[in-house]
Amino acid sequence: MRVGIVGLGYVGLPLLVAFGQEGIDVTGFDVSQPVLEGLRAGRSHIEDISAEQLASIAGVAKWTDSPADLGDCDAVIVCVPTPLSGNREPDLGPLESAAGTIALHLTKGQMVVVESTTYPGTTRERLVPILESSGMTAGTDFAVAYSPERVDPGRTDFTMRNTPKIVGGLTDACLARATELYSKVCDNLVPVSSPEAAELTKLLENIFRSVNIALVNELAMLADRMDIDIWEVVDAAATKPYGFMRFEPGPGMGGHCLPVDPFYLAWRARQFDMSTEFIELAGKVNQQMPYYCVDRVARALNDRGLAVRGSKVLLVGVSYKAGVGDMREAPALKIARLLVEEGAELSYHDPMVPSMDRFGLESVELESGVAACDLAVIVTAHPDVDHDAVVAGAPFTLDLRGVTGPDSDRSARL
Repeated sequence: MRVGIVGLGYVGLPLLVAFGQEGIDVTGFDVSQPVLEGLRAGRSHIEDISAEQLASIAGVAKWTDSPADLGDCDAVIVCVPTPLSGNREPDLGPLESAAGTIALHLTKGQMVVVESTTYPGTTRERLVPILESSGMTAGTDFAVAYSPERVDPGRTDFTMRNTPKIVGGLTDACLARATELYSKVCDNLVPVSSPEAAELTKLLENIFRSVNIALVNELAMLADRMDIDIWEVVDAAATKPYGFMRFEPGPGMGGHCLPVDPFYLAWRARQFDMSTEFIELAGKVNQQMPYYCVDRVARALNDRGLAVRGSKVLLVGVSYKAGVGDMREAPALKIARLLVEEGAELSYHDPMVPSMDRFGLESVELESGVAACDLAVIVTAHPDVDHDAVVAGAPFTLDLRGVTGPDSDRSARL
């Protein structure tokens, strides 16, 4: 058996390595030459995949940008980005391009599985017609399934092997083929009745988080006006052993899923004459959090007789989540842009992000950065950063992640 993976990013490369480590021949397809050159040299561009892991599959892995190589695969899994357009509508360009590439060399009996997050109906209505341009019929001549990725970058307790895998097939036979494939790398398979059910399952998972994060963010803003410590409230509520799940406020959502996926479903719902007001309101609240955080920065400086313009502001942690260097949709990017527009002299420290090229900045040493700033702002709380030292060394610290103690004369929390 040979498994092809189209798209070698945060989803595709770990999946390829998982199959390769089971001794299965794998073909990695990507259009990025730097990515392919690095992989051929044994260098990983993904934090969760080490050079040692790449070396372990060297005997079974092939890296290519030739569509013809996909025709030699028994199964091809699509793991390309599904971003939003400038109008916050689904951009299926990468997904449809991948389907067109596969269709060029699709062979009878082959299986195509989509892992990219998308709205219900995409696989059946958008991908299948492209694949059938090969002259073959989906579900008869070749199998089609949808199995959403469940990758959480930086996490080690849940892996490809022990994370339950949702699978939905175009037909019962397609489902059987797909579950057999994934059983080689996943211990717990969760079959559902259709690709649409699998597509919506993925969106529900992320919208659940988005809505609850928006709720606690809105309460954080209300608690600020009421002069109540939201972190004390969250800690107290979390002692309830049933009927409550802990969510924490923060500067906004980042990454490749949470800021994007709710808008996919909201867009799709409009095609069914329905407005998903609850989902869209959550997105609106979360998108506004960086603006609120910048307002908190201005208030913190103002309380010390300083204006934003000309003040030295140090951002501590800028990636979208703790423990990774991923900058996709990171709230720090919007916070940084807004502060620069307000005239702040910006610097940052992040052990996972050596440079922020769009701002012409490089990460500074924590000690020197803290000593030189007027205000330190903890945006992302990396586990290896000494946040107590930030509070002790900076004139004042604004903690957007709740990792420092209660408000004091030296610090305040969101």
